[in-house]
Amino acid sequence: MKQKKVCMLGAAAVGKTSLVARYVRSIFSEKYHSTIGVKIDKKTVQHGDKAVNLILWDIYGEDQFQQVQTSYLRGASGYLLVADGTRPDTLDTALVLRGRVHDSVGDLPFRLLINKSDLTDQWALSEAVLEPLREQGWQIIRTSAKTGEGVEKAFVSLTEEMLS
Repeated sequence: MKQKKVCMLGAAAVGKTSLVARYVRSIFSEKYHSTIGVKIDKKTVQHGDKAVNLILWDIYGEDQFQQVQTSYLRGASGYLLVADGTRPDTLDTALVLRGRVHDSVGDLPFRLLINKSDLTDQWALSEAVLEPLREQGWQIIRTSAKTGEGVEKAFVSLTEEMLS
């Protein structure tokens, strides 16, 4: 059975842990739990006629006090960059992380997830900000850990690219 390591990267409180919980266990909690270090989950998925173990590394959120250690990225097959659609500064953090990943482990498949799409009345990221990234070939998926919108699509599309 193949195994693929997927890292969850983004600023603090963007919903990385909630996205993993939604994908792996189909649950959502309103309570905020700060990740210390890394939390590892596993989900076995079918890709064609083969089973694949996704090893999901939910890495603590980057903020003004701590940077993500690039050593966590070793052995990764791909990653999900997560930004919070209600907090535009989290996209800036995601862009910095993208550069750091590229410098440290090279080009890996990734998706940019704009999370919290259920909070449309508080949405603060415009399509105009995302369009240049799309033009560079970035795959951007709106997600909601609360409702499940886009979550399966994000993990499935990343898995397909990692296996191709």
